[in-house]
Amino acid sequence: MATVDTSATDAALGGTPHDLRQQHAMAAAQRYRQSAGARERAQAQTAQGVPYPDTVQALAARAERILTRSGIPPAAAVAGVRADPLELPQVHERIIGLSNELQAVSFLPRGTRAAATVARISLRSNGRELPLGTGFLVSPRLLLTNHHVLPDTDSARSCFVEFNAQVTADNVPDTAVRTEFDPGTLFVAHEPLDFALVAVAPVDGKALPGDVFGWNRLSVQTGKLVVGELVNIVGHPNGRLKEIALRDNKLLVRLDDFLQYQTDTEPGNSGSPVFNDQWEVVALHHSGVPETDPQGHVLRKDGKVWQPSDGDDAVSWVANEGVRISSVLRHLAALRPAPAEHALLSDMGPESGLGSQLAPDGMPIAPDGSLWSGPLPLRTSAEAATPTTGPTAPTAALAAVRPRAGLRGRPGAFGGHRNMVFLHGRGQQGKDPEALRREWAAGLNNGLTRAGRATVEPADIWFPYYGDRLAERTGGETAVAAAAALLDGASAPSAAEAVGRLTAESTRDSDAYGQLLREAAVKVGMQEEADPTEGVPAASEGLDQLVGTFHRALTWLAASTDVDEWTIATVFGDVSRYLSVPGVRDAVLDTVLGTMPDHDELILVTHSLGTVVGMDLLDRLSNGIDRVLLVTLGSPLGMDAVNSRLLTGAPHPPPGVDRWVNAWCPTDAVAIGCPLGDPRWGELSQPGVTNAQGRAHNVTEYLAHATVAGPIGQALS
Repeated sequence: MATVDTSATDAALGGTPHDLRQQHAMAAAQRYRQSAGARERAQAQTAQGVPYPDTVQALAARAERILTRSGIPPAAAVAGVRADPLELPQVHERIIGLSNELQAVSFLPRGTRAAATVARISLRSNGRELPLGTGFLVSPRLLLTNHHVLPDTDSARSCFVEFNAQVTADNVPDTAVRTEFDPGTLFVAHEPLDFALVAVAPVDGKALPGDVFGWNRLSVQTGKLVVGELVNIVGHPNGRLKEIALRDNKLLVRLDDFLQYQTDTEPGNSGSPVFNDQWEVVALHHSGVPETDPQGHVLRKDGKVWQPSDGDDAVSWVANEGVRISSVLRHLAALRPAPAEHALLSDMGPESGLGSQLAPDGMPIAPDGSLWSGPLPLRTSAEAATPTTGPTAPTAALAAVRPRAGLRGRPGAFGGHRNMVFLHGRGQQGKDPEALRREWAAGLNNGLTRAGRATVEPADIWFPYYGDRLAERTGGETAVAAAAALLDGASAPSAAEAVGRLTAESTRDSDAYGQLLREAAVKVGMQEEADPTEGVPAASEGLDQLVGTFHRALTWLAASTDVDEWTIATVFGDVSRYLSVPGVRDAVLDTVLGTMPDHDELILVTHSLGTVVGMDLLDRLSNGIDRVLLVTLGSPLGMDAVNSRLLTGAPHPPPGVDRWVNAWCPTDAVAIGCPLGDPRWGELSQPGVTNAQGRAHNVTEYLAHATVAGPIGQALS
């Protein structure tokens, strides 16, 4: 089924690709004039020696992504940061600079691999074949190009796509491979963002194009490029064989939906991918930016007003413009799919935001990284009004999740006699343990670099995984039910409703949940009241009274910290379930022990509920384990409702541990009982850290601090 999403402005745009391209060029010129102030400020900073005149937040996100994606050799990152005493923004600039200056030998073969995904688009017309532009694969089946290249399904049916239209290493023409578009399977076009996403037929009727030529994994995440960095463009300028504009192309300004940059591209490059130096797609090239006079008239190279009869070669081009890939993905996510289309979009990769990915608290992730506040992607408004029957594909996927296994560290890692273990918290059900391990390692490597320590490889780290087992043992789990409701287009339970469910469970099994909420709220200043469970009948009005009291505590906590009500409600809910629901603790511990080393030194890094599981785990570890270091991050251990229910009971030093680091953030509601003040905990280091707004409980935020990562690096070395 074809899905065409066109703006009402399409009718006024004229008909031919050339007309559309001219109008996009005029719109780009207007944006260029409007962004003059931002460019001038960036140029002034550059003149003062600032290499990347972007925001502090953008620099931090970029540096983290470079470290995460091995954008520079770890040894070079450590050496570069340690060379001079630097403040944090300068550390980020140094990391970005190193990624531009130092390229591993893999840079060229990775570029070759990315270039293989790029194809020439040509039109069949009156027995002739006319090159129109460029496109590139973004999944095994889907190709992305410009709306002005393929404005509708009819144009797609009149065109064909050609891979390997290039010269070989011996500088002779390669054997081009042609295939057809298949707009009947999927076609999405959007004029304001000038993109078209279209299915491509199998090559020779057999293999999917992405399986033959590879495809680009698109990402909605930030940190792919900052102002002042270089970009690379691969395309078919004016229909010629494939060419590349390499590393001489600087980002001038970043707008909400567009990037403007200097690069040597020609009209036929419409639809080309714009890559950063890690060969991640950052934009869809769509237009040159012509120089204009104060009245908005396009100027020629000789300064005179341009006329259509002059031709494009006479235009004075001042920059080029691409559509931000994150904007394309956000638009796709705002549509609603039929099941078959959703499956095709989900194939665009986990970072596209178009699959049924879950956030750390079990809720679906929106394209901007926030929680979904509405139904999922891709039908037009008319189609959305048509009811569907049966479960949607995402819901079926959730229902079909089987418990995943944990991951063992690579033999011989860390000198062959040390083991590092990451122990995750709640809300990880349905997730890929390998992706989680990489995420934790990325955060740790960020912190290790800041601490001047050697970085680590994710494959060297043990990652016990109990997310699916916890959800299974807690009867479906509130967050999973909420996710399924969202994916079906229904509304998710509110935080108040979650409190109601969890309070009902708590009164059945114990009052751990209520005690947690009340104790945490009192610690941040809520006036303590009499125990609401005293003298309350078991009738529904008694439960209503409990829910009201506990929701008041929840609201107070959320208002006093930087963690939202839903996260607080569900994190505390799973902590109380682990501690009080029969069979849950044993199931979790048995699952974790199934992926734990049984000898040599142990560095155990834990987060959230994982800190509670880890404390219990230490009582069950093999005697052959030398417990060198315990790290607890965002831990609820400081609350009596938690520590009194540990296996050993009451605050106590972690059994056999040589050193304990307990990091906490003042705005993290889960760690509200920290720093741990009871002397019964024994000796420990308790660094207070400041995590980013909205990420107070985030594990990668904790790990990125030098005060957290430094002791880990020291133990590993």
